[in-house]
Amino acid sequence: MVDAWCREHRQLAAIPGVTSVLVFENRGEVTGMSNPHAHGQIYASGFRYDVVERHLAAARQHREDKGGVLYAALLEAEQKDAKRIVAAREHVVAFVPWFARFAYEVHVAPRRSVPHVTDLRDAEASDLAAVLHEVLVRYDNLWQCDFPYLLTLQQAPVEGGQYEDFHFHIQLHPPLRKPGLKKYLAAHEVGGGNFLADTVPEESAADLRAVPPTHWRDRP
Repeated sequence: MVDAWCREHRQLAAIPGVTSVLVFENRGEVTGMSNPHAHGQIYASGFRYDVVERHLAAARQHREDKGGVLYAALLEAEQKDAKRIVAAREHVVAFVPWFARFAYEVHVAPRRSVPHVTDLRDAEASDLAAVLHEVLVRYDNLWQCDFPYLLTLQQAPVEGGQYEDFHFHIQLHPPLRKPGLKKYLAAHEVGGGNFLADTVPEESAADLRAVPPTHWRDRP
């Protein structure tokens, strides 16, 4: 799958006028999908996404104020604290960020800063696949169900600029707080623009670490 992402990304990024390539995957009817099974899509657009613009702006400000890559500093802090780490290999780490908006939101990130998934070395891409697979298995094992989620590859624009401050990573946004209980956006969040966290990130990470990395359907 990671190889397919890279292949499609390269092809779409080469099309004149394309400035952004957004790779994502949806799973579960609760996410609003007509197809409940996991399925991926890719959008190639002629504009930059707002999330990417805010990532770039914050990264530039961090470079001016403190130097270095903002997301790399976040990743270093998460590894040092370790309480929110869910899974890790030599080149890739998965964690529940301290600013998680959803109960079991997880970021999967390479330790080395690269702007696009296509910039990963072979060993890094292999670890990305392994860690992402482990996270998805732990999701299913948490409540022994087909755990729903929205998955997005957060990447820099593709129009040829300098984006050394953008740190590629994958974000997973599962909509459930508990089995059968969805995280709804209330008036405070829609009208005010601020999420209200329903859980503690350290506890969510501990929940995911506590379940086995072998899928519950494959166990005796």
